Amino acid sequence: MNLNEQIAALRERVRQQRPLLHHITNFVVMNDTANVTLHIGGLPVMAHSREEVAEMVAAAGALVLNPGTLSPEWVESMLVAGKRANELGIPIVLDPVGAGATTLRTTSNRRLLEELQIAIVRGNSGEIGALAGMGGVVKGVEAVVEADDPVAAAQELARRYGVVAAVTGRRDIVTDGKRVMMVDNGHEWLKTLTGTGCSATTVVAAFAAVEQDYVLATAAALACFGLAAELAAPQARGPASFKVAFYDAIYHLSTDQIRAGAKVTEAQM
Repeated sequence: MNLNEQIAALRERVRQQRPLLHHITNFVVMNDTANVTLHIGGLPVMAHSREEVAEMVAAAGALVLNPGTLSPEWVESMLVAGKRANELGIPIVLDPVGAGATTLRTTSNRRLLEELQIAIVRGNSGEIGALAGMGGVVKGVEAVVEADDPVAAAQELARRYGVVAAVTGRRDIVTDGKRVMMVDNGHEWLKTLTGTGCSATTVVAAFAAVEQDYVLATAAALACFGLAAELAAPQARGPASFKVAFYDAIYHLSTDQIRAGAKVTEAQM
């Protein structure tokens, strides 16, 4: 089975298994990531109270941690949920929103990486570079200076914390520190909407819930996400119409479209 066939098969497994994705995520994206979870084939739940997160995550196929609207209380809830997920073998996907922008954001994300066994970290080049200590400047939640070498930064983060690291941008980079996959699907219209990175993280979590090869799961998810944007773009007249077309494209994304359109390569490092 070639790589595009594997990606198409994973997308169908998400539809068939309908994994529950437990999100502890930011207020900006809750509605969007819940909808994207449904459109890709999963089931969303947004639960962040410390009193219930351990119980809720026990029913999930994956846990998404996204400290975009950060508070110390939410970090504590993330740690409670994450430790329970680790006990149960449930993959954790971290979206380190704004790491490198403030001390609180950087130290909170590092604490999550140090105290939990995170499966996958997906961020922009600035966030990944800041966490890896290899350059990158974040202003607000956007990378304004990218890591000097995003592949090396992703590999360093992967090796340091035993994670799969994904840097998303014009070309997505996915690595466990040894294997490296490149994803060239995507479209400029994604930059016109807030929360598209967070939504990409949600799709990664859906694929990680059904596939234990997290390098493959992450690359497959990002290919499907980017391909849906490519398919939606010709119908867009602006950001609002693109969003509608994009959500429809995620929902309808077919095996044939993935076979023909996924652009994933495994680099020889």
